[in-house]
Amino acid sequence: MKALVYRGPGMKEWTDVPMPTIQKPTDAIVKIVKTTICGTDLHILKGDVPTCESGRILGHEGVGIIEEVGSGVQNFKRGDKVLISCITSCGKCENCKKGLYAHCEDGGWILGHTIDGTQAEYVRIPYADTSLHPVPPTVDEEAMVMLSDILPTGFEIGVLNGRVKPGDTIAIIGAGPVGLSALLTSQFYSPSEIIMVDLDDNRLQVSEKLGATKLINSSDGKAIEKIMEITGGKGVDVAIEAVGIPATFDICQEIVKPGGTIANVGVHGKSVELHIEKLWIQNITLTTGLVSTNSTPMLLKAVAAKKIEPLQLVTHRFHINDILEAYNVFENAAKEQAIKVIISNE
Repeated sequence: MKALVYRGPGMKEWTDVPMPTIQKPTDAIVKIVKTTICGTDLHILKGDVPTCESGRILGHEGVGIIEEVGSGVQNFKRGDKVLISCITSCGKCENCKKGLYAHCEDGGWILGHTIDGTQAEYVRIPYADTSLHPVPPTVDEEAMVMLSDILPTGFEIGVLNGRVKPGDTIAIIGAGPVGLSALLTSQFYSPSEIIMVDLDDNRLQVSEKLGATKLINSSDGKAIEKIMEITGGKGVDVAIEAVGIPATFDICQEIVKPGGTIANVGVHGKSVELHIEKLWIQNITLTTGLVSTNSTPMLLKAVAAKKIEPLQLVTHRFHINDILEAYNVFENAAKEQAIKVIISNE
């Protein structure tokens, strides 16, 4: 079969690889129907994730059709259409029993990281019964791909960790796919103001269509000043950091009001300076996290009921044989006006 293989920092190849096979009774082999590219894949290609070794098939998101199941799989059979969770869960370890699937003792984020992933024609999914979800027949497959990772990440690590409440003023720093997912799902809780901050006017315009009430282009270095002006000098109840660089984390530290929350969602490749000398007296909460995808069943229902429409995040579509072109577009997202790309194996 064909797959997108990581060859070390800065190198990737669309090439022939062996078909995956059942290795344990709890495995399933899934034929990929739709997949996508994540910012985390770009981090791997930059060399930011040394635990991902050369030769690994990338990708941790997708929708597919079950080709084969191991003898221990009870919930799925050949021919079932499934959503692949970015997090693999055994369902039995101490962390899984807490719903902390991100830290499953034999799983977590392993797809496209420590085992071969979904940017291929076929993929092996360990612990299929607890790492796959049935795709409702009424829901668009492309919308489902958004439920593999970005939608639960924005919701769990941004909105839930941020403790967004009705009437809150929130600021989301970064209008990329995960920031926009936090924007969509924050509206479950009816915040009174959703301030979106980004360098890209196109993404800010998309944010407005998705429900943002205030837009700030931070390229002039005055984002903090503008947010404090909007909030009458008080700051925001919840600051969601959705980029993963020191500059955006600094903005969050400056704009959070006393008693507020900074919810860090961004993947940080460099250290940041925590201004505890200012924040200790402010009664703020700082949260971090890797998505556990324990919210996926609820989000599936919300999408099926059209309470949220993540299909709006898809901007570009490619056939899987053109995956290198898809990477080029996603790596140049601002220039290409890209948010999420869909890669089809049909």
